[in-house]
Amino acid sequence: MRLLVKYANRLLCQTAAPVPLRQKASAAATGSLKLATSAQTELERANKQDSPLTDTFGRHHTYLRISLTERCNLRCDYCMPADGVPLQPKDKLLTTEEILRLARIFVEQGVRKIRLTGGEPTIRRDIVDLVAEMKALPQLEHVGITTNGLVLTRLLLPLQRAGLDSLNISLDTLQKDRFEKITRRKGWERVIAGIDLAVQLGYRPKVNCVLMRNFNEDEVCDFVEFTRERPVDVRFIEYMPFSGNKWHTDRLISFKETVELIRQRWPEFEALPNGPNDTSKAFAVPGFKGQVGFITSMTEHFCGSCNRLRLTADGNIKVCLFGNKEFSLRDAMRSNVSEEDLVDLIGAAVRRKKRQHAAFSPRHAEPLADGESPNDTDRRLADTSRPSPIASAALFHHHLHSHRSQLLQAARHCSSLSHVNAQGKAQMVDVGEKPTSMRLARAEATVLVGERLTQLIAANELAKGDVLSVAQLAGIIGAKRTSELIPLCHNIPLSSVKVQAQLLANEQCVRLEASVRCTGQTGVEMEALTAVSIAALTVYDMCKAVSHDICITNIRLLSKSGGKRDYQRREQS
Repeated sequence: MRLLVKYANRLLCQTAAPVPLRQKASAAATGSLKLATSAQTELERANKQDSPLTDTFGRHHTYLRISLTERCNLRCDYCMPADGVPLQPKDKLLTTEEILRLARIFVEQGVRKIRLTGGEPTIRRDIVDLVAEMKALPQLEHVGITTNGLVLTRLLLPLQRAGLDSLNISLDTLQKDRFEKITRRKGWERVIAGIDLAVQLGYRPKVNCVLMRNFNEDEVCDFVEFTRERPVDVRFIEYMPFSGNKWHTDRLISFKETVELIRQRWPEFEALPNGPNDTSKAFAVPGFKGQVGFITSMTEHFCGSCNRLRLTADGNIKVCLFGNKEFSLRDAMRSNVSEEDLVDLIGAAVRRKKRQHAAFSPRHAEPLADGESPNDTDRRLADTSRPSPIASAALFHHHLHSHRSQLLQAARHCSSLSHVNAQGKAQMVDVGEKPTSMRLARAEATVLVGERLTQLIAANELAKGDVLSVAQLAGIIGAKRTSELIPLCHNIPLSSVKVQAQLLANEQCVRLEASVRCTGQTGVEMEALTAVSIAALTVYDMCKAVSHDICITNIRLLSKSGGKRDYQRREQS
């Protein structure tokens, strides 16, 4: 067999055409380039999977929409009542510094595009400075803005100098009287002038039009005609019923119906290629300078390719426009949590994102908060009295820290303490002589919640927010703060803290498990036990408004390793 192989190899060498040296070098270089490119692709894929911006369905979120204000200078009838909505106090909204800090954190985690929205973002006096500051962020590739266009003729040139890459302009009619009827304000001429100025300055603006039956459906072809001589992208947005516009589902005009209407006048109206994360289906009339798009949120959702996150003006992260649950990054920042903890919170929120948004019907539980408008994309118009979903979790360690001195004083009078010196005073054990090793500990806890709370947690319908994600974050924070909460515990640099929160429907309980690891001279079982304890208390705190018949039980160490005395709990047979 070996002789046969040698003969075959020799025959191949003799019959093969000679390869020039330069060609060999080129082939080798090409092969190396392919290997390097393949390795880089695999690394990027692995980084995306490990990123806090990747959800459980593999969607990597690179696009962040930041609402700069709740205020608006229009009163569009599909968006809000004629007399407006209650606004939150200024101190409840993100400051400029907080907005820029969060923008930086999101960019560092992988966001590459930011769009500034409102309310109406141009109401902000520092809008130009905000754009300039964001454009200075390394790795951020694109900054855009969504505006009603009323003040573009005054602001667009400074915004362009600040680095603004793109703009979306909301305009639902090309008729002046209709504009004033739907917006309850004047200014149609200024919006048209703003669009034309954007074109003159080299932008290709997107014009967002919400189509509504018995209001502007007769202007569909007028909007298409608007693209004949203007390089603009008119985007028809399907009307979205919600509580603020009284669930007028009969006003919805579907994408397919609109295309058929356009093709009656332009039979050659054709579809164009779309990008992988585009929310708009692109079409155009051949020969026209602009194009038309369709945002089909109602009839053909695009959840499978969604790469968008939203930050509300009061600092809540929304992973889905149609979802009713939010996580307060503002409260976390103002509680002085570390940036690592902020990233953990962002990751926890992203991982709770659903495969697709719920059907839009008043029969469904809280599809949007009262007064919140999906048509206006990112306006934060919800009831200001809603409790912050992570306030108690993020602040829990702060409240316990205030009692640390009392705990220490009580410990000094406890004769059963093993950590005492010759004078009978409490002291920390000196671990300086102990060998350094990899230490690992696991602990668990169970929270019995009952049938009603089990249903609410499963449906994610508790008023304070996502119980499992918040408990998970609180447990991570608790583990890191163990030395502050428990006297005489060493302040250990932890290399890993993982907390799992699982709802067991049949048992009507939440099971919590923590795994903590470090490389050091003392164990981490206290950190693991603290993690599940804080997580369990957080579950109680978030559920107590529904019922106080909640039992925290079974807090125990499962295993520890790496020290002198390893431990593994044996399950009872």
